[in-house]
Amino acid sequence: MDVIAKSRPETKPYWARCLAIVTVMMSGALVSGCMSGLDLFDDKVDTVRTSAVPNNAERLTDEITVRNAVSSADLARTAGSAIPWANSASGSAGVISTIAENRDTTGRTCRDFVTTRHSYQGIANYTGRTCLGSSGEWMLLAFDLQG
Repeated sequence: MDVIAKSRPETKPYWARCLAIVTVMMSGALVSGCMSGLDLFDDKVDTVRTSAVPNNAERLTDEITVRNAVSSADLARTAGSAIPWANSASGSAGVISTIAENRDTTGRTCRDFVTTRHSYQGIANYTGRTCLGSSGEWMLLAFDLQG
């Protein structure tokens, strides 16, 4: 009686086993060329930089977004709760953790704040100050990176 189904390796001819091994080795060699950029043991950090919005413009639009979030916050209603913000133009986002309203030496209403900024450059902490101008518009007077 002849064996028709040759599912076990020892029943396959020697040349078929060698061909299977060579095929697997060649496939591995071809695929390794596609994965040359994949270095699992490299200590370097990959960075991604978008060229759609220049870095200075990103920060400027983030400052405007934070200013708007701080100036429009209802401090009585939020009662010290964190206020999230996001800027779709730059892809940045953050959380305003503190807003304190006070008056400066000239008597105008100001708000000092602390926020985070999550961007393609990483996560950073900022402090800032925005004051109500004589025209009724809020002006951002400070937006400083904290070390």
